[in-house]
Amino acid sequence: MLNTPPLKVIIDTDPGVDDALAILLALASPELDVVGITTVCGNVPVGQGTKNLFRLLNQLNPPSGLLVGQGAARPLEEDLITAIQVHGSDGLGELDGALTPGGMPRYPAVRLPQMLPTAQDVWNECIRRYPDEVTLITLGPLTNVAVGLKVNPLTVQKFRAVVAMGGAIGVPGNISPVAEFNMYVDPHAAHRVFHASLPLTLVPLDVTTRVGVTRAGLEAWVAGSPHPIGRLVVDMTSKAFDFAEQVEGHGLLYFHDPVAILSAIDASLMRMEPLHVDIEMVGRVSRGATVADRRSRKPEEKATPNMHVAVDIDADRALHLIRSRLCPWSS
Repeated sequence: MLNTPPLKVIIDTDPGVDDALAILLALASPELDVVGITTVCGNVPVGQGTKNLFRLLNQLNPPSGLLVGQGAARPLEEDLITAIQVHGSDGLGELDGALTPGGMPRYPAVRLPQMLPTAQDVWNECIRRYPDEVTLITLGPLTNVAVGLKVNPLTVQKFRAVVAMGGAIGVPGNISPVAEFNMYVDPHAAHRVFHASLPLTLVPLDVTTRVGVTRAGLEAWVAGSPHPIGRLVVDMTSKAFDFAEQVEGHGLLYFHDPVAILSAIDASLMRMEPLHVDIEMVGRVSRGATVADRRSRKPEEKATPNMHVAVDIDADRALHLIRSRLCPWSS
């Protein structure tokens, strides 16, 4: 069996609890070589997201040479809507309040570099180093990609593939009855990206809401693992579980963003379908709705597919893989 070299990826993210879990998953997966991570506004303002990213990296052993950049601070045309009601005011479950038994902060404050490159600078450098090799995985709103298409189109067009977590094709939304959060925050950016003829794969709520864990289930994962990152996983997810239990009623932490990472780790986990998908930008009750043409028509009677969409997933195998990477057990 031939050894396949790891896939070089850039992660564009708005950290975010499930973003943080996705980054942990990516960095723990030998199938991926994470060469860049860039931040965007979304779950939290972009400055807080960048702080969260460095706080996370401080708990890990990130790859040498990893490039980090900060991207868009606001959506293209809308005011920023955050999700701190889900993720906590800091976006990571109020980590500042986590204390050691001795009363000291468990996660010390981080110092950011005095100068940070922009997201576009990081993308340019990664493409320069690894032409035609880099896959971009977006875990937040598509604002950085839309900006890149306007100011830096030659770089964006050189991505080997673009994988976007977002949208709700045949299931309800999670920020409105019809819209998924990333699409709702910046529908104008999504529209620009959807119509840019990129090699785009969409990983929507249709598959991500089939992969989740209860609070007790996650605590059992951590209890059964000697990996030191387990404490961070429990601390980060507490507020999100509160929201899932008290507001959504199902008590499940869905692995939205980790599932997008899984699509790059092992494509066989999901069934993809080529579809034409568009997005509602200004609807009073339908803003951010992703509309796929799934009618029974001859191909020539439908719009040409503009992306591949994950429509099914082996949920048990996906959950097993997430657990084995986030909370590896003793052999």
